[in-house]
Amino acid sequence: MTSLAALALAIPLAIPLAAQEVLPEPRDWQAVTETARGQTVYWHAWGGSNATNDYIAWAGAQVAERFGVTVEHVKLKDTADAVSRIIAEKSAGKDVGGAVDLIWINGENFAAMKEQGLLFGPWAEELPNWQFVDVEGKPAVTADFTVSTEGLEAPWGMAQIIFYHDTARLTAPPRSIKALADWARTNPGRFAYPQPPDFLGSTFLKQAVMDLAPDPSVLTEPVNEDTYQTATAPLWAYLDDLTPNLWRSGAAYPQSGPRLIQMMADGEIDLALSFNPNEPSNAIANHELPDTVRTYVLDGGTIGNASFVAIPYNANAKAGAMVLANFLMSPEAQARKQDPAVWGSGTVLAMDKLEGEDRARFEAIELGIATLAPNELGQALPEPHPSWMVRLEQDWTARYGVGQ
Repeated sequence: MTSLAALALAIPLAIPLAAQEVLPEPRDWQAVTETARGQTVYWHAWGGSNATNDYIAWAGAQVAERFGVTVEHVKLKDTADAVSRIIAEKSAGKDVGGAVDLIWINGENFAAMKEQGLLFGPWAEELPNWQFVDVEGKPAVTADFTVSTEGLEAPWGMAQIIFYHDTARLTAPPRSIKALADWARTNPGRFAYPQPPDFLGSTFLKQAVMDLAPDPSVLTEPVNEDTYQTATAPLWAYLDDLTPNLWRSGAAYPQSGPRLIQMMADGEIDLALSFNPNEPSNAIANHELPDTVRTYVLDGGTIGNASFVAIPYNANAKAGAMVLANFLMSPEAQARKQDPAVWGSGTVLAMDKLEGEDRARFEAIELGIATLAPNELGQALPEPHPSWMVRLEQDWTARYGVGQ
């Protein structure tokens, strides 16, 4: 995350109710779809993966054909870029007709926008397909990095950290954060993580602090100076030890998760991580990784979360955005998204809420060659409070970000 989301947390922004457009209630779905027809939804979403971009293009085509809603994918490198645009529009008094209609969001960016009232809603739990969401089995769909969603965003994917390695070069990978540093010391240059604030790089920091902190329970509360210093002291000592043994001796960092895949395919590294348990299988299917790559989770578990879509308070096409969000939660869209040959992103739906053809879609999905079964993934560890991510990124950059 950049400083933009942090800025939004710090600067009060009052939103005049008079500026809000009149919309049908989300529960009046027929009226919503009628209002949405003919609208263009500018969906600001990360665009760093071909699989992601292809899926978004497919979803847009389906919504256009079925509901008459045009979807334009505005590709982001960092979600904070869209957050900054909304903040700028608010500062300029543009309380209607905003440039962002839907935003792929979670974590600190959601917390910042919620705190300052920059989100439309509540609406998500009124959508027709909400009935299929696994609220009981996947608590992350209503608690985004510990922050209650309160119907202000709709879940559309689940993620969990996995590590992957090429078994042709590495047969016994390290199974803990501490063991990873030991392995890197004897295998220098063969591990890398993306440069924070890339979300994957930042999540590696959170995974490490969660494993190393004397009392990990403090991570669920907003950061304060006393708990922060105590919790992170082992992290900085750990990174001081690990960094010289990273790829290029920590003098440079990959910019994204897809870059890690390319580096492994090119033989530059032997060990990497992903926030999508199916990503390596997808890469194998697309001939981007050798079929000897396999995945695993750390013995103590790994962090998991949900991805959401949210509608800014000043969005120009709120009805169209709700139609798109509802489609993204449909069994059809969720099953396609979970297929490793398409994307491989985990579903937010509960299988016991699905029947007939909807359930059959999921049962027909074949796990990829490198994909762990649900029991092998285990229960995902909850994300820390978003304020920890803000502080970790800032301090990591101050300590290690010079080698860019």
